[in-house]
Amino acid sequence: MNASQFRVALTFDAEHPDRPHHLVGAEDRLREQLGALEVRATYFVQGRWAEAFPDQARRIGDDGHLIGNHSHFHAQMQMFTEAAIRQDIKMAEDVISSIIKVDPAPWFRSPFGAGADDPRLQEALAATGYRQVLWNASGDDWDHRKTAQQVEDDMVNTALAHGDGAILLCHTWPSYTHEGLAGAVRRLREAGATFVTIDQLDQELVPGIPGLPKR
Repeated sequence: MNASQFRVALTFDAEHPDRPHHLVGAEDRLREQLGALEVRATYFVQGRWAEAFPDQARRIGDDGHLIGNHSHFHAQMQMFTEAAIRQDIKMAEDVISSIIKVDPAPWFRSPFGAGADDPRLQEALAATGYRQVLWNASGDDWDHRKTAQQVEDDMVNTALAHGDGAILLCHTWPSYTHEGLAGAVRRLREAGATFVTIDQLDQELVPGIPGLPKR
């Protein structure tokens, strides 16, 4: 890798939408976009979402994207008891393994990034064979007050600001993600980016404690 090249891990939280700018049929449209862009991404899948939309979830795995665990109920993990934390992680794992036919371990992302620094969650993840994967770049695509161009610009600018090992947080459901993705990928490639999955990064580059504002 020369000085002008750097790695970007494009990651998507696949979950039930919770904002007004969600796009119907978003997951399949996103897969088609990624295929056209020749980008293999990392998906953190919510168990309850996979249960509700098994065909969409299965197709993500069929396309060869890396799969991680995004909890089952998409609640702030620090709100749970220690036993409930482990149960939630295991429920999501069982659903993902059954539907997508992929073991999501060792990759886990806390909903909203919440509770990542809670010792109880850290112990539960270690005991169940997971590690926390947060992010260091984001377009804040969940924020319906932003425009698609702002989301695209922020995806590019935060990834460039971080440089090699940028882990870019996105979501599968916002319309702004779909509108800005192709432009962001093109601009980052022009700047020297190579798109990789989380398992292709040097693991010391992967943030496991909160950094950016939580989502």
